[in-house]
Amino acid sequence: MTTSKIPVAMTIAGSDSGAGAGIQADLKTFTVLGVYGTTAITAVTAQNTRGVQGIFNLPADIVAAQIDSIITDIGCHAAKTGMLGNRQIVEAVAERLAFHKVAPLVVDPVMVAKSGDKLLDTEGTKALVQRILPLATVIMPNLPEAEVLLGRQIETAQAMVEAAKALTDLGPAAAIVKGGHLAGEATDVLYIRDGDAIISQSIPRVDTPHTHGTGCTFSAALTAYLARGLDLAEAFRQAKAYVTRALRHALGIGGGKGPLGHLEAGRP
Repeated sequence: MTTSKIPVAMTIAGSDSGAGAGIQADLKTFTVLGVYGTTAITAVTAQNTRGVQGIFNLPADIVAAQIDSIITDIGCHAAKTGMLGNRQIVEAVAERLAFHKVAPLVVDPVMVAKSGDKLLDTEGTKALVQRILPLATVIMPNLPEAEVLLGRQIETAQAMVEAAKALTDLGPAAAIVKGGHLAGEATDVLYIRDGDAIISQSIPRVDTPHTHGTGCTFSAALTAYLARGLDLAEAFRQAKAYVTRALRHALGIGGGKGPLGHLEAGRP
């Protein structure tokens, strides 16, 4: 049931106290892109631009209850998962997403923070592959995450295409491999299994050290555009454009990697 008269997007992810990534980045993105954002918080982190100082994963039943509460009242036009923390949370989220038949579903397989802090344990990663990916409309890992999921190195644009195809063998209908860790232009590749379609987008790299929350923002933008009814290919193009604008307006706050300029990126 969806009672809202505007598109509703749900994020199932962790809280970033510095508000550059996680739930906070997702809600900012949803708002400026014209959708109503709801949340199922999986973890609370003590986090700033320098790194993660502490993590508390919520009980899995509380995470599941948040999803039920949202879906049974407000509804959901599209959802994304971000930081899930551990196997128990992954399994609870998978069970509720399947029960409510949530779709489209964007999976951002958050494993390690930009600071290097681990955000999903080994058993949680296994459960993500086994339980969440078969439900996904699209998975969108960065290169290190894709390498973990596939067990191989990805060092070229052609390897990114091959990786995107291989990721769909794990269950998702489509995969976006983000190439921000490669040298040269910022290239992202979308592979859609139905139709064997490949879409690649390359843009000049934005020269800024302030990139905290880039992955969360990209996946949230994709989710917002899907909630608004765009097809996956167009949602990919629009989300890439939004995150690029947000990087151009990145904020140099704090003493480390600052957050993106979500508000400025949403203005005409």
